[in-house]
Order: sequence, then structure tokens, then C-alpha cells
Amino acid sequence: MLKKYYLKGVYRGKVAQYYGLETAINKVQVEKPLFLSVEGLEGDQCADFRHHGGAERALHQYPYEHYASWEDKYGKTTEWNAPGMGENLSSEGMTEDIVCLGDRYLWGEAIIEISQPRSPCFKLNKRWGIEGFSNSMQETSRCGWLYRVIQPGMVSVNEPLELIERVPDAITIREVCDIFFGDPLNREKLQMLKQQNKLSYSWLRQIEQRLLSNEVENWHFRLLGHAK
Repeated sequence: MLKKYYLKGVYRGKVAQYYGLETAINKVQVEKPLFLSVEGLEGDQCADFRHHGGAERALHQYPYEHYASWEDKYGKTTEWNAPGMGENLSSEGMTEDIVCLGDRYLWGEAIIEISQPRSPCFKLNKRWGIEGFSNSMQETSRCGWLYRVIQPGMVSVNEPLELIERVPDAITIREVCDIFFGDPLNREKLQMLKQQNKLSYSWLRQIEQRLLSNEVENWHFRLLGHAK
């Protein structure tokens, strides 16, 4: 089980005005050891705690491999590189097809656990200057994922993520995305997701609401920044 994945970069950011928004999406690389608390990396800020951050969204990891795919799609008019998605952790060899909901990793002194995919939002459109970029990310399930912190501690870019636990019958982050975003009213699949007790509370709540109403929550504001 002790698979090790070495990180390409660790990043943190402060809230400031960028792209006409108040955001901490512009992060900078950190080489020194940092303390990781249940709320996230020491010195990493969040502008909108309703939709970002918090105990179940303490860290965001994004696969470095995806940047080449975005460059193929949109061209070289911009520098497609980490941490352009606002990620805290950049990696190679870990993608949505490989990592699973509930996977636990030892990172330095800390233990972290995958809690959900990242939900793409309109701030990515602003960041890259591409209308509909968030939609493309959601449609392709190249979203990255988020962690909760099980055990706080000191961490650094020089220490690998060591997979120490995987739940029985684990499902990949791509499978979660493909259901939640790609087949959002499939009751059988929603019921299967509802049984995933490692899935974040906010996602479980939305799944329960879909099962009750047979309707999908409005994605327009999250993806586009406006009602319609």
C-alpha cells in the first residue's frame, strides 16, 4: 500500500485584487517546511469560505499533466503551468483516474484524506481569460481534488505523499466527477455516491437534494459568475 508520490511544488497565496476579483488564486511556491492545520497550509488564505476552504477543503491538488492538455486545446497564448488552477499541491503520476475518494496519505508529519473533487468556478475563466474554461474542466473531469486534514503536522515539498489507506470498493475521483457532473440525475449512481461516507458533507447534501427533487442545482453562478 505504501505508494510514494513526490510533489512538483507546494503553493500558498494571499487574498488580493486580481482579474477584477478578490481572490487568493494567485499562489507562490514555498520551499521551506510549513505547518498544515485542519484549515490548510500555514499562510494560505481564502477569499470566499462559503465556496472554498474549510476543514473538508483544506488542500487542493492538481495534476501537472493536465496543463499540456489545456495547452493543446487552447494554444500557447498563455503560460500553462502550475499553480495556475490555484492549487496547493502540484504532482505528476497522480490523476483523477488513479486516486480514489477517501485515500489517506502520510505527508511529512501530517495525514490527509481525499474528500471530494474540486468544483470548477468562474474565477478560472477570469484567471485564464477564457470564457467557459470552467465548463471545459467540468466536462472533462480534469478538476483535481481536495483534502481534509486528519492529522496536522509539519510538511514540505521534499516529503512525498505516501498512500497509507484506501477504503474497500473505492471509487476514483474521475468516477465521482463523471456521475456528479456528467450524469447528475442518475438515481442508481447517486444512491451509490450517497453511500460513500468519505465524500464531503456539502456534496452529500447536494446528492440528497437531487434525490428528493429530481432536479440539479443551478450551476450558472458557480461556472459563469452570473445567474444565466
